[in-house]
Amino acid sequence: MRFHPPLAQGVLVRRYKRFLADVEVPSQGAVTMHCANTGAMTGCDAPGSRVWFSTSANPKRKYPHSLELVETEGPSGGMICVNTARANAVVGEALDGGRIKALAGAPVRREAPIPDERGRFDFAIGAAPATYVEVKSVTLCRDGVGAFPDAVSERAKRHIEALARQATSGGRAALLFCAPHTGVRAVTAADDIDPDYGVALRSAAAAGVMVLAYGCVVTPQEVTLRGALPVLL
Repeated sequence: MRFHPPLAQGVLVRRYKRFLADVEVPSQGAVTMHCANTGAMTGCDAPGSRVWFSTSANPKRKYPHSLELVETEGPSGGMICVNTARANAVVGEALDGGRIKALAGAPVRREAPIPDERGRFDFAIGAAPATYVEVKSVTLCRDGVGAFPDAVSERAKRHIEALARQATSGGRAALLFCAPHTGVRAVTAADDIDPDYGVALRSAAAAGVMVLAYGCVVTPQEVTLRGALPVLL
């Protein structure tokens, strides 16, 4: 997934009110931007970090700029795509190209209705019986291990439970952790942050849900899926 138009660079002043960030932009001063991330962004929001942002051509947007990348330092540092909406685009591109072996070989549908339930999964692979796929973006890194979620997420728990129901009813289901953080070398559940999610994740895996994790190449030009990572259950 390439950024178009190209991203611009700045320095993070602060992230606040969940969906806002102030960024110091050369020749403009502090600019308030949209921050498309519902999590805590732990380790990704240090003031003074170098950041990159996109700009929308939509004149109706209150905040035309969106925070996209943050570069952090230290043992758990790296280049991080903090716009969680990008994860589906990155994974979708890889699915279309057949680059995720466990899910390759069949047509890909986006925003697929959950059978016999309300709501949608991110992807469905193939015709009936389809493989339903839910994607989660991992940006919290602890000494090379990505942890999800970085804040209590009832929504994420509902998704994994819905996948488990598909698996126990004879269908195929997969949870794919996309880690757009160049410091992540493995992925696990953040049990200390959301213990209920950890329980649901392991229950789903025991029920037959495929649990996959992939790292990413993250640069100011593009974010692309790199390769499979170990999942520590």
